Amino acid sequence: MFLEPFTQISFAFQLHYELCFRTHRRKALFSDAARVESFTRTLEEICQRHGYHLLDKAVYPDHIRSILSLRPSDTISKTLQKLKGNLSALLGAEFGVEPPMWADGFLARSVGRVRIDAVKKYIGEQAEHHGYDRRVIPPVFRYRVKQPKRLTGAHSVFDLSHHLVIATYKRRGLFGAHIGQELVHYWLAVAEKKDFAIDAATVLPDHVHLLIRIAPKQSVESCALALMNNGQHWYGKHYSTLLVKAKVDRLWQPSAYAGTTGELTTALLKSFLKAR
Repeated sequence: MFLEPFTQISFAFQLHYELCFRTHRRKALFSDAARVESFTRTLEEICQRHGYHLLDKAVYPDHIRSILSLRPSDTISKTLQKLKGNLSALLGAEFGVEPPMWADGFLARSVGRVRIDAVKKYIGEQAEHHGYDRRVIPPVFRYRVKQPKRLTGAHSVFDLSHHLVIATYKRRGLFGAHIGQELVHYWLAVAEKKDFAIDAATVLPDHVHLLIRIAPKQSVESCALALMNNGQHWYGKHYSTLLVKAKVDRLWQPSAYAGTTGELTTALLKSFLKAR
């Protein structure tokens, strides 16, 4: 059964990232108030131009720490490439700095409204949350990775975790425990091929919660599309009769929720930057 793949989906999202980068050879370029003020003004202008929301920042003599709110289509690698490139072009001459202005590497971490342990607990308790645990055979499959996959990226240290929620089309009950288990195992192979990680998942009859980690070169949108399109293809191949019975011609709603999470909340990280 052929199901039309998704090329784009709409998102409800809250994606917050701590991005840190340093000057080339740790030169103390921001050691006076005038330069810090000029850098801050320029950074804000660049973020506004590219549609990034600068939530907070701390400027040190030889490095920068920032919190940015990004869109699902943004990748960390391209975001930092644009920030560094524009900052070099606009401030290099003013500061009398010969290129390169910035070191190659960076640190990127996801933060969010709640910490990652709370998100893991929330995903794991979905059967109880929706009352399925009271059934004799709950139509729910839960997965939690035993040995997390190690992701790598050139010149970077990162930890980018996302809570992703996708729902079936018209919220039809198309999954049970057995199909949910098969779907997650298939998705694990997709994630391996696409080089991102699934750390936890709960498949309920009409929606799925996932905790995924991505590399800086990827966007959460591209990973969501990979999961949805591959999952839909797999379901149409093996369980097309269930789609016919449910009177739907696709598996998923053309939308998703994506939220970042991490060891720190956004609010706590902001307080750290202000207290430096």
